[in-house]
Amino acid sequence: MAKFTARIELELESRKTAEAVAKSVTPDNVKTPKGLTVRTKASGRKVVSVVECDKKFETFFSTLDDLLSCLQVAEKTLGVV
Repeated sequence: MAKFTARIELELESRKTAEAVAKSVTPDNVKTPKGLTVRTKASGRKVVSVVECDKKFETFFSTLDDLLSCLQVAEKTLGVV
């Protein structure tokens, strides 16, 4: 089966915001089924996520969609606070 990999980088307004957004999706880094990894970290003003999947493409795509949604919600929430 093919292995799918994606790297997502978001540049935010500050290092502090990037750290908060990265921490908000940290549970995604821990609870993944076998064959799927999601790693997210803050690097300066950027949030960097790497998704690796050796399952079906649908699993990979759903994971990316979920991660992007979570990142978007975290960023918007921090903008309101």
